[in-house]
Amino acid sequence: MKLYYAPGACSLAPHIVLEESGLAYESEAIDLRGNRMTSSGKDFSQINAKGYVPALVLDDGQLLTEGPAINQYLADRVPEKKLAPANGTIDRYRLQEWLTFLGTELHKSFSPLFNPATSDDWKKASLETVNRRLEYVATQLAGKQFLVGDNFTIADAYLFTILGWGQYVGLDIGKWPVLKEYHGRIFMRPAVQAALKAEGLIPSA
Repeated sequence: MKLYYAPGACSLAPHIVLEESGLAYESEAIDLRGNRMTSSGKDFSQINAKGYVPALVLDDGQLLTEGPAINQYLADRVPEKKLAPANGTIDRYRLQEWLTFLGTELHKSFSPLFNPATSDDWKKASLETVNRRLEYVATQLAGKQFLVGDNFTIADAYLFTILGWGQYVGLDIGKWPVLKEYHGRIFMRPAVQAALKAEGLIPSA
């Protein structure tokens, strides 16, 4: 398998999941702010017509896109890792509930904050929405180690990734102690460290 990613983008979540899974994979960075070329000089639009990350080329050559789909595919490859609850269980639907919320309500609320064309009023409104969404997440995490059940899942990889964006948009997650503690604890997982180092987000030595 081969993962195409942009450092620190939402593709960090499947990068973390790949490290957690123990599956063999390669990875290649994409310059999304420039000419959208891969680090090896390929036109990324010829690999993924959508033009954004993540994109995972499977062992049989098929392309899989969209983070939640990629993460569930990877989790189901290694059920013994418990990166997703078993299909048909209520916890699996809780996982999908969180993946949907994180993707459509929290992730997308951050998007205008990274767009230089966004007006100040729109950024202010988006930041207010992000704050409300994070307040909800904080209340749901109170007294819990992970978002779903007793194990680290793909939802935690996604939330960790999103929480990391706060530092780039002037949002201090420290106002929610439960989120700050959660982010710091997930940060220390060996697989998370490996993915962060691979993307150049923390020193490799």
